[in-house]
Amino acid sequence: MAEFLQKNDLQVAAKLVRFIEDRALPGTDVDPASFWSGFSQLVNDAAPENRALLEKREAIQAQIDAWHKERRSTPHDHEAYSAFLREIGYLVPEGDSFEIDTANVDDEIARVPGPQLVVPITNARYALNAANARWGSLYDGFYGTDAMGSAPPKGGYDQGRGARVVARARVFLDEAFPIEKTSHADARRYYVHNGALLIDDQPLIDPAKFVGYTGHPKAPDRIVLRNNGLHVELVFDRTHPIGSRDQAGLADVQMESAVSAIMDCEDSVACVDAEDKVVAYDNWLGLMKGDLQESFDKGGKTITRALNPDRAYTGPDGLKVTLKGRALMLVRNVGHLMTNPAILDKAGHEVFEGVMDAMITTLIAIHDLKRDGGNSLHGSVYVVKPKMHGPEEVAFADRIFTKVEEILGLPQNTVKLGIMDEERRTSVNLKECIRAAKSRVAFINTGFLDRTGDEIHTSMEAGPFSRKDFIKRKAWIGAYENQNVDIGLECGLSGKAQIGKGMWAMPDMMAAMLEQKIEHPKSGANCAWVPSPTAATLHSLHYHKVDVFAVQKQLKKGGRRAYVDTVLNIPLAEYQKWTDAQKQREVENNAQGILGYVVRWVDQGVGCSKVPDMNNVGLMEDRATCRISAQHIANWLHHGVVDAQNVMQALRKMAEVVDGQNAGDPLYHPMAPGYDGIAFQAACDLVFKGRTQPSGYTEPVLHARRLELKASH
Repeated sequence: MAEFLQKNDLQVAAKLVRFIEDRALPGTDVDPASFWSGFSQLVNDAAPENRALLEKREAIQAQIDAWHKERRSTPHDHEAYSAFLREIGYLVPEGDSFEIDTANVDDEIARVPGPQLVVPITNARYALNAANARWGSLYDGFYGTDAMGSAPPKGGYDQGRGARVVARARVFLDEAFPIEKTSHADARRYYVHNGALLIDDQPLIDPAKFVGYTGHPKAPDRIVLRNNGLHVELVFDRTHPIGSRDQAGLADVQMESAVSAIMDCEDSVACVDAEDKVVAYDNWLGLMKGDLQESFDKGGKTITRALNPDRAYTGPDGLKVTLKGRALMLVRNVGHLMTNPAILDKAGHEVFEGVMDAMITTLIAIHDLKRDGGNSLHGSVYVVKPKMHGPEEVAFADRIFTKVEEILGLPQNTVKLGIMDEERRTSVNLKECIRAAKSRVAFINTGFLDRTGDEIHTSMEAGPFSRKDFIKRKAWIGAYENQNVDIGLECGLSGKAQIGKGMWAMPDMMAAMLEQKIEHPKSGANCAWVPSPTAATLHSLHYHKVDVFAVQKQLKKGGRRAYVDTVLNIPLAEYQKWTDAQKQREVENNAQGILGYVVRWVDQGVGCSKVPDMNNVGLMEDRATCRISAQHIANWLHHGVVDAQNVMQALRKMAEVVDGQNAGDPLYHPMAPGYDGIAFQAACDLVFKGRTQPSGYTEPVLHARRLELKASH
């Protein structure tokens, strides 16, 4: 049993107390007595309202279930359904027009569209990689992936492929930074004369795109350019293997890539107790103090990774120009549902983890606020808040952070809020959700997977859902994506906050990403999620091609493209003429994804994995992907599309497949042939008990089974 210490009206795990008092508090000017007194009051005052909000979720869900059950023998009446949702308070009246008044927002959030990374905060190496992904090599991105249409060769350097990479990069430079009367492909010399960049004696068509340089102006080492707010650095080095063969000595093209990065305490981590939470908080502390380091072995050498410094140049006017070397970091807190045994309130109940995250991650961020040139240059803390249901829950989060600021002595609205538009009750009330935190909102986004998981759970009793690939072809998803942007623009987010889009889930398929993900900036989104630093570098090309603010300006002129009515179209299967083979493949595909993710979550505490699918395509899996797969099988079970025996056969068959896919992992524990391990039982719980899970979330099952496994060791 963990050791607990009494702190006012809280019992706090000793490990967490030591972290807060010895590591987090020193240097913040917040004394321990004030911290614990305020935290204790916050936890105990917030708990009843938090519980009441969760009870309201359940009550509304019960009413929706009953409505569908009563009408199962008749065709779905959309108008009656909408009226019913208004009657029970699921749909709230939309108020007058307004605009957010969020202040002190950093440029990376408000004025620079670009890629966004999301990484598990518990993995220091990944967190550092994400923060340092502000800059990435375009040459490496093209050479080391399938971005040019073929996989990178094995073995040594392929000069032919390298030449194609250089040519492709020159095409980009011609598109983003065209030169008068010549091309970057023909350029032999880049130099600075009288504050202007000249290429073979010719200026850029838009000279204002030249930002600065390092080295001698007649032969710069580095030249930095800017297009659509994003910087590109040309690296010249005639001693470099690439630069030595280049007629201009160009050795690399460095792209400003992940402009922002979300350090995740939620979906991509497995934090179930004080031990896990301290790892998460300690890494966040290192990032906020700027001293996080991680050493690891690579090719027999010890590599130590730390945060990159800023980059300095001489500007056209001869003055110093400094560019950020790291992504602007946001922290994703846990939502309103989960509790954590790291702290017990005065009644002996586990603390609501979202309240704990709010207090401790904001405390830690004070270290950044007290230093120059750190994460936020405008004195702000960016917290992404997931899985909120409607305006009441957003208003509750707003009040929590107001209280946190008061306890910690911070100006009101220091904490900026990111609203994840991933639950249906938030989607259909988005404008009022934004209004509920209009002085904090710095981010809204869409997330197809969690949103689909909630769609299935909310309408579980309406009937069987389409197969997964067909769900996202239905009208509701396009309406959901468009409405998010439209309402964000109506509420004045352009130039003040991010409007984001979801993850590219196939990290090894960069050619497909380059072809498809340009749709996100074209949709008016300031940022979109990518699965790796390399993907961020390649996705940055899209923001050079698309002027997001110009797109937003045009969209705002046109008004809304989508309305709540279409968002409420339930993606049920219209014709259930599936063959047994089609049903089996759908269930097996879901089962394989669940098992591949859950076995690492429960057995190894890995909250985000690249899980091979049935075709051995690696997919990024987190709790959102697991939620949709589990809810989909639960829906088909409930409506008799498949039976329990079919599903168990699929789970056992796919357990063997997953075992095979993980055969090379020395830490892996096979699920077959016994099928009696805790991880396999967790997968079964997610499916067979999926209909009764709160909002269809996976967290209660995963946390319980992970705690069971940790207790057994």
